[in-house]
Amino acid sequence: MGKKVGVILSGCGVFDGTEIQEAVLTLLFLDRAGAQVVCAAPDIDQLHVLNHMSNEEMNEQRNVLIESARITRGDIVDLKSLKVDHIDALILPGGFGAAKNLSDFALKGPEATVLPELKSILRAVHDAGKPIGALCIAPAAVAKALNDFSPAVTIGDEMGTAAAIETMGASHHQCKVDEIHIDTRNRIVTTPAYMLGPGIKDVAIGIEKLVDQVLALTD
Repeated sequence: MGKKVGVILSGCGVFDGTEIQEAVLTLLFLDRAGAQVVCAAPDIDQLHVLNHMSNEEMNEQRNVLIESARITRGDIVDLKSLKVDHIDALILPGGFGAAKNLSDFALKGPEATVLPELKSILRAVHDAGKPIGALCIAPAAVAKALNDFSPAVTIGDEMGTAAAIETMGASHHQCKVDEIHIDTRNRIVTTPAYMLGPGIKDVAIGIEKLVDQVLALTD
């Protein structure tokens, strides 16, 4: 039986939810490696809904769990029901939803708070010594949730975001899009993905390395 990995989504679409290509690549590489996947998302309203062509806010409200289910073909659970003993590892794809719905990092930077159900599962996974992977901007939420453990992460080379992460008590390490950073003490693996881009073939390299490393750390 393959390892069981929780994948936490934050909506459907890079500007107000999950970065879809990052999520699909994560799911692809986990499946290729023989892992079982449990997708989860919080049953909450999105911060806002953006038109992904114009990037303008739309006058509507969407639910993070329902929107995330679009990516998983409906196979998804409420994040509150995801328990540490259900999984061997946890991975968070990026997209602004990680900084708008799973946390408010996009609004408050270093003063951000993390959604309680996300903070709870992140700390439970960390306390159990199980690995955590985070892509793109998602390492900011991980860094905040685990800041008392001085985690080390990467979001690429965006200096403003890196400075905010360090203000929160984590350390930031520059990486190229095809690289990963491994915090061996905290068992956290991160990759820049679309913080750097420029395209799907580029981000795929780092995401596959992250998935492979997270699975290796479950042994």
